[in-house]
Amino acid sequence: MILDVHGQVLALERSAIPGAWQLPQGGIEGDEAPVDALWRELREETGLTFEHVELLAEVPEWLGYELPPESRTEKTGCGQVHKWFVLRARDESLSMRFDNTTEVEFRSWRWMPLAELAAQVVSFRQPVYQRLVEVVAGLDA
Repeated sequence: MILDVHGQVLALERSAIPGAWQLPQGGIEGDEAPVDALWRELREETGLTFEHVELLAEVPEWLGYELPPESRTEKTGCGQVHKWFVLRARDESLSMRFDNTTEVEFRSWRWMPLAELAAQVVSFRQPVYQRLVEVVAGLDA
């Protein structure tokens, strides 16, 4: 997840489901280390690199969710498990560098409070996002 300089997160709107906002996420390829997958997926989904953001924290545990039967595919199976990282934008102009014009998975993006995103995300992701709210709150402590 990417925090801006004001503590809001980068939320992406799914192309296939208007109004469905989520955090960027992706998969690990082969024997790729989770942190290497982070930087690759970040670049693929947002065009951002370590020059634009700094790594603040790694969520200690893997977080997963079970997909409802109607959402399962051969690719996702019964659900997904992710290794989450907390990143922060290096400056306020980050949003001006974000280019979503060629991405087919997402149609739009915006900065929003993490708690607001956690409350409105699809129900099967809510426990994961609530844990992320706790992690971010712990960074401020």
